[in-house]
Amino acid sequence: MSLPILLDIPMPIVTDHLLIRESRAGEGRAINEAVAESFTELHRWMPWAKSMPSVEESESFSRETAAKFLTRKDFGLRVWSPDGQRLWGAAGLHPQNWDARSFEIGYWIRTSEAGKGLMTEAVVALTAYAFKHLDAGRIQIRCDSGNTASRRVAEKSGYVLEGTHRRDCVNNEGTLRDTCVYARLRD
Repeated sequence: MSLPILLDIPMPIVTDHLLIRESRAGEGRAINEAVAESFTELHRWMPWAKSMPSVEESESFSRETAAKFLTRKDFGLRVWSPDGQRLWGAAGLHPQNWDARSFEIGYWIRTSEAGKGLMTEAVVALTAYAFKHLDAGRIQIRCDSGNTASRRVAEKSGYVLEGTHRRDCVNNEGTLRDTCVYARLRD
């Protein structure tokens, strides 16, 4: 295996309805607006959404995400409208084990864009991308067992439920939750 830092990672990923690309400096306001619109849903399901970030915190996060992309430590991507003018959400390819070529996809979509199949389109594209450009052997999606929308995205994207980890996490309300683990294998 070559060193991850040496991988050429072609960007952007373009689908019929989406532009998916790496995070960039200067996108803090766009991220913050999408998070603010969607904060009620994000707070319910995403461990990182404990409190609403400031625009400055969103910009800092955007720059940290861009740096991790450059060093190949993580692939935090932004999901944009096809013209690149409106941020619709985020999706990431998170390396779990480079030697095994194992990754995790995480995602969220802006509330006003939910239910349109856009995140399923993004996950299908990211899955194909990871198999082709990162030589992924395994990709998993983890989500709260009660998050039926996220579970539907995984299932519609061809992921198989491998199991449910019972009471393995605490949600933002301090309640124990169960986590569904879905996966796809290269073969």
